Amino acid sequence: MAPLDLTIADDIATITLARGEVHNAFDDALIVDLTAAFQDVGANPAVRVVILAAEGKSFSAGADLNWMRRMAEYSEAENLADAKALAGLMQAIDICPKPTIARVQGAAFGGGVGLVACCDIAVASDRASFCLSEVKLGIVPAVISPYIVRAIGPRAARRYVQTAERFGAAEAHRLGLVHEVAAEDALDAVIGGIVDALRQGGPEAQREAKSLVALVADRDPAEVLDETARRIAVIRAGAEGQDGLAAFLDKRPPSWVRDGDRRNKG
Repeated sequence: MAPLDLTIADDIATITLARGEVHNAFDDALIVDLTAAFQDVGANPAVRVVILAAEGKSFSAGADLNWMRRMAEYSEAENLADAKALAGLMQAIDICPKPTIARVQGAAFGGGVGLVACCDIAVASDRASFCLSEVKLGIVPAVISPYIVRAIGPRAARRYVQTAERFGAAEAHRLGLVHEVAAEDALDAVIGGIVDALRQGGPEAQREAKSLVALVADRDPAEVLDETARRIAVIRAGAEGQDGLAAFLDKRPPSWVRDGDRRNKG
């Protein structure tokens, strides 16, 4: 059975972790497949939004036990190569040029929390739970740490990477790890509303907006003044920017909004 399932329905790509029998724990094979899946959908012009979901009770338990047993016998060089592959997966999700949504229906442990933090938007079931559990194994959440710290801040990260405490969806929301919490049977409806909102935006503008956040985060405004000015000038002069501005002035929908996705204005 394939470790993940990739489906594209209309303009939505859904990548589903399909190892529910082992709580969607990942190993080296799944890392390769998941990295390729995100690269593929990111390059697919027919895809507007990417949803990362999972089968079974858990979202992802992090590293697979058999994989960890193999890693215990690896040399330092082999461990380095393995860690870089996982880092490559997190980066592939983080820089995917399409909006990404994590659909967190259950527990996310270790690297599973990293998957959530790498997505642009995260929606969790009210029964979901989270744990940065690595120190209990005598290791550290190294390659996921940049995304974790960015999501919840260094102060909260200092606590949870050391205590390995398990926390619920409400705390994950308070910390900023997830954006919304919903009852399990309302999860898809909440995500559907977010997808509808994303469809109103220009796909090129969304890609550039995502890149812009990465550029300006934790930077002094003066440091990025020239680059931010250049970017808005380029996108205003581009085809999508021209169409969007003209559509606003003409009080018509822009070209990327389909008839079924139009919202009433005002």
